[in-house]
Amino acid sequence: MALYAVAAAVLAGVESRQGSIKGLVYASNFQNVKQLYALVCETQRYSAVLDTVIASAGLLRAEKKLRPHLAKVLVYELLLGRSFRGGGGRWKPLLDRHKARLKAELARLKVHRGVSRNEDLLEVECGPGSASQVPRFVRVNTLKTCSDDAIDYFKRQGFSYQGQASSLEDLRALKGKCFILDPLLPELLVFPAQTDLHEHPLYQAGHLILQDKASCLPAMLLAPPPGSHVIDACAAPGNKTSHLAALLKNQGKIFAFDLDAKRLASMATLLARAGVSCCQLAEEDFLAVSPSDQRYRQVQYILLDPSCSGSGMLTRQLEEPGTGTPNKERLRALAGFQQRALCHALNFPSLQRLVYSTCSVCQEENEDVVQEALQQSSGTFRLAPVLPSWPHRGLNTFPGAEHCLRASPETTLTGGFFIAVLERVEVPSSVSQAEASAPELRPSPAPKRRKRKRKAAAAPT
Repeated sequence: MALYAVAAAVLAGVESRQGSIKGLVYASNFQNVKQLYALVCETQRYSAVLDTVIASAGLLRAEKKLRPHLAKVLVYELLLGRSFRGGGGRWKPLLDRHKARLKAELARLKVHRGVSRNEDLLEVECGPGSASQVPRFVRVNTLKTCSDDAIDYFKRQGFSYQGQASSLEDLRALKGKCFILDPLLPELLVFPAQTDLHEHPLYQAGHLILQDKASCLPAMLLAPPPGSHVIDACAAPGNKTSHLAALLKNQGKIFAFDLDAKRLASMATLLARAGVSCCQLAEEDFLAVSPSDQRYRQVQYILLDPSCSGSGMLTRQLEEPGTGTPNKERLRALAGFQQRALCHALNFPSLQRLVYSTCSVCQEENEDVVQEALQQSSGTFRLAPVLPSWPHRGLNTFPGAEHCLRASPETTLTGGFFIAVLERVEVPSSVSQAEASAPELRPSPAPKRRKRKRKAAAAPT
């Protein structure tokens, strides 16, 4: 089956530093990108466990033509994945010959390490606070369902709902089939770190979006009210765009730009599955978009999440441990692009609020870019103070940098991330103050039960 061979090739490419998992998956031209990405990520996550089981079972000694990366993918699928429910092609008979021995070695490993579940083997491999221990965040897509119905569906599947979290410790304590409501975002459910929902019917139907909490903050902090015109400047792969559409309730317009045709095509599929109808996609360089174009005269909100080093991405930390900071030359090139994009965005005449975000932990791509853009704006824009209780603030590199937000596995139990919210100091006369003001953002209460009985969420067909 082509899936396993392509997944093995991606794993080999990651180990030889040919690229990241995401980059190599997209470059593979495999038709089902999400299926391939999920299989590679899960195989990589269990890599050390799989190496131990394969070695103990003597699989590569017995099957000399079986290459190590392909063996790892196949053993993951046999023991921890779908067990070849999709067929398995010519590899299934080969693995079936060794199935009993492989299962026995996995059971022996769990006994040796004093754990009872496969997921617990990962906790032995990794220390607390590491990237692999970040919880699984699941955003409920409010264009298709609501938090109440999603929670009820999981409860009917045997999951135990723990209510709304009150602290990060509640998230750290999640185990087994327990889940909880995030203390800040009312549409964000939180599951234990090793929970795999890629095959869940609600995810496959677009009712759920697998999105890290830090990645949910930009749209939440931009907070465009329904009816607004919004630009998503560097939009692919589209999770933030779908979040913006949910906040808009599909009322208004999102102008989404990206230069990568392949990523844009995948994004169109994602948005269609999520029920997004207010978005116009354009294969265009945002820097080439004219702020004076009459199509964008009503744009008051811009989300700018430009290309970056990805140094805070959880997948990169897991697949390339110890890689460290990108080289200075690459950082300078990225920061130059990011600075041009941010300064360009601030030139849109009706702009009132902008969120700049990266999945980088490097000062050059974050505080330095924001500081330069603020200086060039000559006082027209300022940093908005947001989420005062957020524990990880911007680096103290210039006055007001504490209004920026940072995130990391250690401090916020999320991927590494940076966010700055810029707002116009003086409102143009053509725009009313009521239209320009963004709503105050506070942690939301847990969803209350409705008095009238609702129709329960059903698995989509």
